[in-house]
Amino acid sequence: MQLRNGFLLITAFVFAAACAGNDEKKGNDVAVAAAQHNQLSEQEKADGWQLLFDGTTATGWRAFNGNSFPGGWVVDSGTLKSYGTAHGDTGGDIVYGLDSFTHFELSVDWKISTGGNSGIFYHAQEGKQYKAPYETAPEYQLIDDLNFPQPLEDWQKLAADYAMYTADTNKLIKPAGEWNNASIYFTADSAAYFLNGAMTLHFVPWSSDWNIRRNSGKWDAFPDYGKFKTGMIALQDHGSEIWFRNIKIRKLP
Repeated sequence: MQLRNGFLLITAFVFAAACAGNDEKKGNDVAVAAAQHNQLSEQEKADGWQLLFDGTTATGWRAFNGNSFPGGWVVDSGTLKSYGTAHGDTGGDIVYGLDSFTHFELSVDWKISTGGNSGIFYHAQEGKQYKAPYETAPEYQLIDDLNFPQPLEDWQKLAADYAMYTADTNKLIKPAGEWNNASIYFTADSAAYFLNGAMTLHFVPWSSDWNIRRNSGKWDAFPDYGKFKTGMIALQDHGSEIWFRNIKIRKLP
């Protein structure tokens, strides 16, 4: 009996040590993975890229129309994560408040929960007259096309310019829970959205075609939509968990 008890104690000790070792390894793996992201290469620095998220703090980010980083977001394992606590389409969005951008190239890695919905805004404006960035800012739509619980219009789908320009139906989608890359190229003469390296749409900002779409009815309640040529980058909490990393931008002439 003593021998059996001793064997059980040794087995328990070995098991506990193994678990502790596994936990430590997982922690180290997470730290290593986080360290591999949210960095710029020397060439990117030379090309004018800047990080909007350092992977360890929420520096620069705050609530839309607010002064602090909201509780529905957290820095987690090298990502900027939304828990999706907002109800409806207002109240949980965040903005990068340290700079504004006119012409730019933006690149963001993101992954979303199953059936999730979110977005990336640019040229966003703040003020008491605005409840959310979408009232002024164009949106690169982030959504789980494959599992969204309701039917989607083409202008609501992933990598569309929300309610303005639809995305290529042959876009390269990685499923919910896997990392995708969204990129926006924007100048006064040409704008394009990319998903995982492939262009999904192209348009000319403020052109006659753009104005026809702008005035088609969707934005009647938001007279300031799309009229600003400089503004902030914003990320949307639309009630779904979503993760962001490698958020980088460079200003263009």
